[in-house]
Amino acid sequence: MSPLPPGAKRDSGTARVLGSGASGVAELLVFHPVDTIAKRLMSNKAKVSFSTLSPIIFRDYATATLPKKLLSLFPGLGYAAGYKISQRIYKFGGQPYFNDLISSHYKSNFTSAFGEKNGKMLMHATAGSLTGIGEVLLLPLDVLKIKRQVNPEAFRGRGIFRIVAEEGTALYRGWGWTMARNAPGSFALFGASAFTKEKILHIEDYSKATWTQNFIASIAGAVASITVAAPLDTIKTRIQNANFESKVGGVTVFKDLVKNEGAGALFKGLTPKILVVGPKLVFSYTLAQSLIPFFGQYV
Repeated sequence: MSPLPPGAKRDSGTARVLGSGASGVAELLVFHPVDTIAKRLMSNKAKVSFSTLSPIIFRDYATATLPKKLLSLFPGLGYAAGYKISQRIYKFGGQPYFNDLISSHYKSNFTSAFGEKNGKMLMHATAGSLTGIGEVLLLPLDVLKIKRQVNPEAFRGRGIFRIVAEEGTALYRGWGWTMARNAPGSFALFGASAFTKEKILHIEDYSKATWTQNFIASIAGAVASITVAAPLDTIKTRIQNANFESKVGGVTVFKDLVKNEGAGALFKGLTPKILVVGPKLVFSYTLAQSLIPFFGQYV
């Protein structure tokens, strides 16, 4: 392939898909084990101590050799690949689309209410929130991924097509809590990132941020996002990792969790997620932002 001639129209949509999809693949291979650890810690209902940490994380492989322990952190990789790559393509490609949509129809409303710069930041945040809500469409893949990570017995030897046929709408269990988590979480992600670029780094055109600037803004957005969404994420995870026939709702899960484990349990797994989510989102975001313009030269 050769670069398109000057002035030629580039298929930015295709470039976004290729760039964000590649970042999703790379992120999956690097961070899937850490995601498994976080999910298992969030799903654990007993007190966590140094002596119980290994059985919680590695389960049946707690006494196995190191290579087997590491491989045990890759359950459900096929489901995770389908979810993560689709989610990254949707998130990185969808947010700019929603932002363009809001800017075309409601920019004057945001500007008059919040001012030009604050309005621009809030449009980015609102676009992120709408994108997060729409992620509920990918929920079945997320459900299957989580069950493979923390409750593989739920599959009982069944393949994905049989599970989809038999479970149907059960794969959307927890959809309301997923939307409730994603809306503020994505708002915080894109909002904090935009705030950092606008107020701290003084960037007028966010798309022209350098790798280092995207790195800094992504850390701010990621930490804000995961902290805001942590309680709802814990509830969502417990709903989804139960057996398929379970009918326990989110309110019941919340009440039982607070009653038996205390309110602090809503933030189980937050520390490892914060320690990882910065590099994780920075990794995928900066890689996508670097690859999208690269692919834009050719497609």
